[in-house]
Amino acid sequence: MKKMNYNWKYNFLIAFFAFTGIAGCSEEDDPVPVTDDPHTEEPGPEEPDHEEGDLFYQLIRIENLEATTNDPDASPAKPRRPLFFSLEDSTWREDIYRQSNKWDLAFGHIYNSFLSGNNGDDEGNYGHGANGIGGICILAQNFDDVTAIPPQEQFMTERDEIGTDDSGTFGSGTGRYLYDFGGDIMGDGSYEKSHVAYALQDTRTVIVRTAKGNFAKIKMISCYKDAFTPEEWFRNTPHMYFTFEYVLVPAGSTEFEIRS
Repeated sequence: MKKMNYNWKYNFLIAFFAFTGIAGCSEEDDPVPVTDDPHTEEPGPEEPDHEEGDLFYQLIRIENLEATTNDPDASPAKPRRPLFFSLEDSTWREDIYRQSNKWDLAFGHIYNSFLSGNNGDDEGNYGHGANGIGGICILAQNFDDVTAIPPQEQFMTERDEIGTDDSGTFGSGTGRYLYDFGGDIMGDGSYEKSHVAYALQDTRTVIVRTAKGNFAKIKMISCYKDAFTPEEWFRNTPHMYFTFEYVLVPAGSTEFEIRS
């Protein structure tokens, strides 16, 4: 994957949020809702929210995961502080856990819209220096069609690996969302449909090797609050509220499964 040239593309991509004032389940597989408050975790010793392994083989839905108040000094002039999410516990992790294996998915760079895994060996990773063995990759496939776990060499370990797609404005390779700067790629060219981020929910699947070596496939659905389909997304729709679904399987698995 080619990386974004931050020297000039960053200055344009901030329009994604600066100008706006912001920034598919099958019938038989109902997602398990998770409603943890993302901003209530206290630093220090913690007990897991779930028994280890009890989220394996389920379709888990995370809805309106708020990423709007993490950094009170955030502005379009600089990237926001990264946010860390545990796929194995389905909850945010505070920054104090950055150098640990208690998170699996980082939301970083422009308005926390770029994704990466947790790997302690990579100097370019948010978790560098800890014992995370994670990574991330993206497949140009529908979530339901992804069954096999990709080869290990496909997993990337640097930070902010997966963001804007080349099919949109300011693309940085195969990405998880299409940024429509002028509103004329996915929209009707109107003012209201400009500067909209379209999650490629039907054609991209994010794969994460967790910090502990398990695997998850993820369908990124939306970054807009209570708005889950493209016709509901406009430049002033409240954001960044991530909605996504995922399936988690243990280390050593070769396929993603959902078991009743």
